[in-house]
Amino acid sequence: MKRNIKPFDRPVYVTRPILPDIKEFSKRLKAICDSRLFTNIGAQHVLLEKELVRTLGVPNLSLFNNGTIALIAACQSLRLSGEAITTPFTFPATTHVLAWNNIKPVFCDIDPLTMNIDANKIESMITPNTTAILAVHVFGTPCNVSKIRQIADRYGLKVIYDAAHAFGSEINGKGIGNYGDISMFSFHATKLFHTAEGGALAVKTKRLKQRIDLIKNHGIKNEDQVVMPGINGKMSELQAALGLVILPYIDEEQKKRQRIAIAYGSLFKDVEGIKLPYMAKGVKNSLQYYVIRIDKNAFGKSRDFVHERLKRFNVFTRKYFHPLCSDYSCYKELPSASPSNLNVAQKISKEVLSLPFYGDLSLDDVERICSIIKGMRD
Repeated sequence: MKRNIKPFDRPVYVTRPILPDIKEFSKRLKAICDSRLFTNIGAQHVLLEKELVRTLGVPNLSLFNNGTIALIAACQSLRLSGEAITTPFTFPATTHVLAWNNIKPVFCDIDPLTMNIDANKIESMITPNTTAILAVHVFGTPCNVSKIRQIADRYGLKVIYDAAHAFGSEINGKGIGNYGDISMFSFHATKLFHTAEGGALAVKTKRLKQRIDLIKNHGIKNEDQVVMPGINGKMSELQAALGLVILPYIDEEQKKRQRIAIAYGSLFKDVEGIKLPYMAKGVKNSLQYYVIRIDKNAFGKSRDFVHERLKRFNVFTRKYFHPLCSDYSCYKELPSASPSNLNVAQKISKEVLSLPFYGDLSLDDVERICSIIKGMRD
């Protein structure tokens, strides 16, 4: 290890949330206070929903208090049951929403390039009990949406996409929220666009949006009618106000992240044992995370070694996604959770490392982080 690289004075984390313009945020907070309407689909909520339909290029969108509740409501709105084929390489919420809906997760292995669910292996996982495919656009890279649609149509399955990482991702200029029956976006503070906590469901038809809107508001249709069992999934006015103030900053944030991604790629391109993110043709990535893969044999050090050693330099990375959902105690006994069924996912989960990646990260800091990592081979 080179001795001349000093630790960062302050912790450098994987991401930092965009901060609102305090004056603009205060104006919206005052409007909320003047109205005395803090929730229940107020003016801020209505406006943010409208702005996000335009920004994401989707026909319909319903805001939620968080992405997990949104995904639970998505399963309810499509009346899913039985089994759903999904990926083990994702955040726990993706799999947990199935369990909360009494749906059995069936784990399918992932593609070695995109790290998304392997569309070529989905069909072999289908049983008479399968009702849906729950796929994830991992790190903002789109799934093989055309292949998944073909399979779903052939077997009469619903398709839900977890697009938590994919705010602004596009395929040939078309917003990622237009694919599948429902796409879920997360607006957690760690995301590119955030409302501190929050989420949304993008859907094709107004009829499905109406059903989702009922589900997230206790099934209340009007003052005198409750038409179905529902849940409280509404986004508050405070969350919506924050989102409206932050939304104008997203384009500039993505431009900054693009420069950082190019810098990482240039500095790591000739380093044996480090694999850079896959960039598909015709795809606009959201730039949510910058994730490398470390081959222990070729690099000389394991991902876990790099992750731990970076802490000495005040750099805190994340092992997204390790462990796999299929390795959790609540799922590991499922037949599809067998490691032999998930060879690619098992391998990749031991290699991935999410590096610091946010607009305020300087290119000098990027070079310093890369130098620290490359120096671990010495």
